[in-house]
Amino acid sequence: MNHLAHFVYLQALDVLTTLAFLGHGVQEANPLVRLALSLAPSPLGGLLALKVLALGLAAYCWRKGRRRLLGRMNIFFAVVVAWNLVALVRQLRAVV
Repeated sequence: MNHLAHFVYLQALDVLTTLAFLGHGVQEANPLVRLALSLAPSPLGGLLALKVLALGLAAYCWRKGRRRLLGRMNIFFAVVVAWNLVALVRQLRAVV
C-alpha cells in the first residue's frame, strides 16, 4: 500500500475516533480543530473541512514526489489516532 492510501485511511480513522471521543465528552486538544469545530454547523462538518485541506496537501506532496514527507505525516496521524483512542478509553473508564 502506498503512502497516499495510508494517509487517506489514517484521515478516516482520525475522523471516526475524534467523533467517538467528542461524543463521550472528551474535549478536543488541537486548537485548529477546536476552531473548526466551533465555526462549523456540526462537528462532522468541521472535521471534514479540515480533512479536505489535509487530503489536498497530501495529494500535493504525492504529485511533487515528497514521499518521505508524506510518510512522516502518516506517522504523525497514526500517533494522533492512537492518542484519540487513549483519550476515549480514559473517558470511558472514568465513567464506569
